Amino acid sequence: MIFIPLPFVVSLFLLTFLIRMIRRSDDHGRENRAFLLLVAVYACQSVLVGLRWGYGLTEIVPVLAVMATLIPPLAYLAFKGLAGDGRELSLRTSWPHLLPCLAAILMFIFAREPIDLLIILDFFAYGVALLWFGRNGPDGLAASRLDGVLRSYRALQLTAFALIGSALSDIAIGLDVMWGDGRHAAWLVSGGTALVLLLLGIAASATEPSLPADETPENETLDGGAENVPASQADAEIAGAVDALMQARQLYRDLDLNLGKLARRLHLPARSVSNAINRIHGMSVSQYVNNYRIAEAQRLLSSTDEPVTRIIFDAGFLTKSNFNREFLRVTGLSPTAWRRLYQRSDEAEAA
Repeated sequence: MIFIPLPFVVSLFLLTFLIRMIRRSDDHGRENRAFLLLVAVYACQSVLVGLRWGYGLTEIVPVLAVMATLIPPLAYLAFKGLAGDGRELSLRTSWPHLLPCLAAILMFIFAREPIDLLIILDFFAYGVALLWFGRNGPDGLAASRLDGVLRSYRALQLTAFALIGSALSDIAIGLDVMWGDGRHAAWLVSGGTALVLLLLGIAASATEPSLPADETPENETLDGGAENVPASQADAEIAGAVDALMQARQLYRDLDLNLGKLARRLHLPARSVSNAINRIHGMSVSQYVNNYRIAEAQRLLSSTDEPVTRIIFDAGFLTKSNFNREFLRVTGLSPTAWRRLYQRSDEAEAA
């Protein structure tokens, strides 16, 4: 019977995720290229892990280690791209993130002993950095579609915990080698790495693609987080302007709407808009916009015979799962149950 290492199976799943991401992306995935690259690297790394620990090919160890140091920086940069600060991912601005990879290459040339420690620190540091970046909540991902920003935020958290978990598993492997003669090392490396790569692939494939840089406000970052201060007159004016824009232009029906795009319409920094909505309405921007979308869906459900599948898009939602979740959050009912209840109320009034 042919032996197929678990990492090979994981690589097939990752390739499936990659194909699905390409198919669902506009412009052949150009808007989502950072995450496409990320999943491709995960798949290649999973194959290398399978060759090393499934078939004992030690010759690929240097490539395996060098690629491992690339994974955390790529994951961080991919999610950082959803901040909507108008900056493109380029070598000129991102070269410091290559330092762990360059250090790994130098270590293989001059001294291999610290390489394991380097990889552990690399995964742990970028995992913590992602958690810190995510402290702003879903509104920190200003370039992510509002319909899917919560999913992108959860993917960010999953990636951060997976990176930290990988660092901890490497520490467990080191302890097993030190105290247990490495009896479980092969299983821990092969199985643990495969699981981490699968989780990272799921996280990357769950994100919404960011919009091009010209759709986001220039020179605006969301690194500072919303201040926990009372609402000001400026906040009220901004929130009022957003309300007026939503009601007059029905901007919530834009399937590609994100915080950056909304801020650009108002000629304001994205963080100012986010803070104003948070302080005046007590909710995130995605919840605020989805409230308008649900109100529109309620109107269509009660006044038309359109199927729910069409109302989803007419109201501004991109996926059925997000629509159902938000409809339940706002009304406490499913769309079908709400329509039946409303129709029975109308019949009772007519009688």
